Parts: sequence; C-alpha cells; structure tokens
Amino acid sequence: MTRSSTASPSPAPPAGAVFDAGAAAGRATDAILRDTLHGAARGVVVDSPPGAGKSTLVVRAALELADAGRPLMVVAQTNAQVDDLVLRLAEKNPALPVGRLHSSDTDPYDKALDALDNVRTSAKAADLAGLDVVVSTAAKWAHVKGVEPWAHAIVDEAYQMRSDALLAVAGLFERALFVGDPGQLDPFSIVGGEQWAGLSYDPSASAVTTLLAHNPELPQHRLPVSWRLPASAAPLVSDAFYPYTPFRSGTGHGDRRLALGVPSDGSGPDRVIDEAAESGWGLLELPARHTPRTDLEAVRAVALVVRRLLDREGASVSERSERAVPLTADRIAVGTAHRDQAAAVRAALAGLGAADVTVDTANRLQGREFDVTVVLHPLSGRPDATAFHLETGRLCVLASRHRHACIVVCRAGVGELLDAYPSTEPVQLGTLVKFPDGWEANHAVLAHLARHRITWQP
Repeated sequence: MTRSSTASPSPAPPAGAVFDAGAAAGRATDAILRDTLHGAARGVVVDSPPGAGKSTLVVRAALELADAGRPLMVVAQTNAQVDDLVLRLAEKNPALPVGRLHSSDTDPYDKALDALDNVRTSAKAADLAGLDVVVSTAAKWAHVKGVEPWAHAIVDEAYQMRSDALLAVAGLFERALFVGDPGQLDPFSIVGGEQWAGLSYDPSASAVTTLLAHNPELPQHRLPVSWRLPASAAPLVSDAFYPYTPFRSGTGHGDRRLALGVPSDGSGPDRVIDEAAESGWGLLELPARHTPRTDLEAVRAVALVVRRLLDREGASVSERSERAVPLTADRIAVGTAHRDQAAAVRAALAGLGAADVTVDTANRLQGREFDVTVVLHPLSGRPDATAFHLETGRLCVLASRHRHACIVVCRAGVGELLDAYPSTEPVQLGTLVKFPDGWEANHAVLAHLARHRITWQP
C-alpha cells in the first residue's frame, strides 16, 4: 500500500450486534454511486480489498450511468479485463449498446463477443461513436485522438495503472470513477523511477497516488467486505496488508467447509492438507537451506501437495451451494514469485498427471479466484531479502486468491533472514512511505502460519 487513505471507515456496529456484511457493502455502494452520479467532484476513488465485488461495482456503475443518459468510456488494464467487463455488461443488460474498442492485432478480443447482438467491435473509436458504453484498455485509449470527450469514465484496476498512462487518456473524459485494490502489486515499469521519486508527477507511480497528490479533496470510499476470503483469512490479510482500509469477510466461521473423501496417508503433504482443510491455512516447512531460485525439492513438495489434494477427493460447501462441490483441478492454483519457478512446477505437475492446475506468478494471478491455493513462498531458500521479494503486493496477491484454504510451502529460516537483512533502500524526500513495509507484512504472515506449521523432511 502506498498511501494512508482518508476514506471514512464504515461505522462499527454496536457492541454485541451481528455484523451484516450485505448491509455494510450496500451502504458503501450506495455512497459511491451517489458521489459518482450526483456529486460535484471530477473524480471519485474507491479502494477495494481482494474479492470485494470490484467488478460488480464497475458493472453496476456503468449500467446506472448509461441509464442516466451519460456517455461512458471504461478503461481497463488488460484485454482479458476488458472482455470480462463487456461480457458482464451484456449479461446484466442484453439490450445495452456496448462498444469494444480493440487493437489491430490478430485475434485482439474474445470471440465470444461476436455472438452478442448488442456488442459492436472495432479498432476505430469513430466506429463506436454514439454507443452508451465503450470499453478498452488504457494502452488503446491512449491512441484515441480528435473525439468528443465522454461525460464519464470508469478506470478499473486503477492501482495497476501508471500515472503516465492516466495522463495519456485524461483528455478523453470529464469526470471519472477510479476503482482498484491498493494492496496489489505496484504498476509495472521497465525503467527505474529513481529520478522522479518524491515528485508529484512521478510517471511510475500509480494513477491513484498521483491523482490524490494533486487532488486530495476528491471523495474517497472503500468496499468493507471481501466475498472471496473466508473468515479464517480476512483478518490476517486485512491486518497485514490493509491497516488503513480494514475489511471483513462476507462469511462467518462454519459457512464454508472443505471435506476430504480419502484419509491421510500420514505424509507431510497430507498432514498440511488436513491442517488447511480444518483451519484455512497450512505451512509445509522444509529444512532450512540456501538454494537456487528454482528449488527443485520445494517445487516437488508443491507438486505433491497438489497431487494429494486431487487424490483425496476434496469437496467444498459454501454459501454458493449447499451441495458439496468437487475440488477439481480448475479450482486449484499454484502461485510463485518467478516465471522459472512456475515453469518448474508445471513440469513437475505434468509428471504427476496434474497438468490442468493453474500455475503462475503473482502478477498473473491478480484478480483471479480459486477454492484452494498452494504458494511457494517468495523468500523460501533465499540467502538475501531483496526489494522484489519483499514487495507487500506480491505476498498479498499470493495470500488472497482462495475461498477455502491456502497452503504455503517454504524452507525454514525466513524469519531469521528478515531480521538479518534490514532495509537498505535509500530514503527519498517527499516519497510516501509504504506501510506496512515488506518486513512487517512478512513477519505478520509468518507468525500466523507458524500456528499451522507441518515440518517435513522430503
């Protein structure tokens, strides 16, 4: 997180009162839409924790702006996000004219859009003029010139957008709603930003950080409920990564259950699976050792955990379905810090007959949701603690993709590593201090995982 939010927290319920997640989320959404549709400010900022219904908010705001007769452009950061929003809009209102502005590349959008009668696709903004809603990526919008500005814009995943990308599209709209997750990874940049650090126009900073630096009076809101994270996970993720914008789970303890149809064989992977099924968290701790970045022993441990998850015929029960839903390969994901680690895990899973499981880096898992995740800890086996591996957003993403349980595979000694490598990053005048920093967030997560630790010698 790169700033302390001035958003007013939702009023705490009276002592002894039952927290009504739906009512709290409804009040927050109503206030956001009120400021967006009827407020005088040129911008509205919304902080959304993992799984808080950010996309649902974006779709609802788009529909209400369209119903009010206000031309709207929607800015997302990737083509997958754009296509998902278009499909959601069409599902909610099949009669709403929607434009999908795309690049001139081969196969530039999801072909499922071609089957929707209300969706028009084009590489030229002029072809989509007059439609109620036009959706595209920030990169494509940056090339749109000579058009009449839209009355409104919605910027989705605004914390993943660099401020220079916002500057490139700012002339296309009059007012905007910015929605994003402040705990996710910082915007990607292929060049260093040291020369701009501390300046209000730092192009490598997120769009929201720069927007608020110049417009601190803009209304700021937050969504107070995560509908993805279970009651076992929300307190840790909120305290460790969102200290200024706390949130709660939309479900209570006991609302979700993960049952295993095949008994444990007593191995380390099976014991950590049992712990995670019972408590929501599991730490499979391997012996302390400095290893190459692609630690084949840890990779094998990750693959074995996944294989046993499938072999043990898990099934989940949640508020979505009273009937048990099988824990299939498409509902399990593996998260790593590096692409070579992900490639090694994929190869190991293929050798175990589990190639259909999603395996990717934290960057590519952002925004996705699974029933169970298995995480190779970013600091496992490392001899040092670099800024990359300590970035709070990376650990936050890895620890917040699951609906039922998260299992972390890690070598022992990470706590000692953190203590041995204090921050050596230079202090830049005028730069907002990140809080919590990587040391604090990592220690908080490790302290919690220690209660669910299974030590194992492969």
